[in-house]
Amino acid sequence: MNWIIRSTKKVKFHTNLQEVLKPVWDDLAVYNWILTDLEFISTGQPIPINYDQDVFILNCQQLEQLYNTNPQIIWGIISAVPDNINPDTSIISTLSAEDTSVWEPNHFLIKESILEIVAFDSGYTIIKFKDKGLSDKFKEYFQEQAVDLQKFNEKYM
Repeated sequence: MNWIIRSTKKVKFHTNLQEVLKPVWDDLAVYNWILTDLEFISTGQPIPINYDQDVFILNCQQLEQLYNTNPQIIWGIISAVPDNINPDTSIISTLSAEDTSVWEPNHFLIKESILEIVAFDSGYTIIKFKDKGLSDKFKEYFQEQAVDLQKFNEKYM
C-alpha cells in the first residue's frame, strides 16, 4: 500500500495533486490535510498556502481550492488526517521530505495520516495508504506507473 511514481505518463509533472489524487478524490472529503516542508510553483491563482508559514492545516474545501488551482509541489509532505485530530504543529514543522525514513514502506511521518504524499524534488512522488481500498483504487488507475515502494527500494536504494 506504498507506491512511488517516477514516470510522468499520467501526470503532467510531479507532484500534481489534481492528477495524483484523482482516483481517490471522492473518498477524501471527510479529512483534513496537513502540509509541511513545502516548495511549490503556483499558477498565480489564489491558494491557501504560502511561504509565510511552515505548516498548513487545510479543511476539505481549502484542499479542493488547492487541488483545482493545480500548483506544482516540488518538495513537501501532504497528509490526510481524520478531522478530529488536533496535530502538534511544532513537531510537524520540523518534518522534512528529505528525511530518509520517507523511503521506508509503511512509515508515516505524520502518524495520524491515512494517506501521506511526499513530493521529492520534482522527480518522485511517494504515496502511502493505510486504507487498502484507497490503495487499490490508486494502483488500478496508475497501473504500472505506480511502483511498489519496497520493490523500488530493493532495486535502486
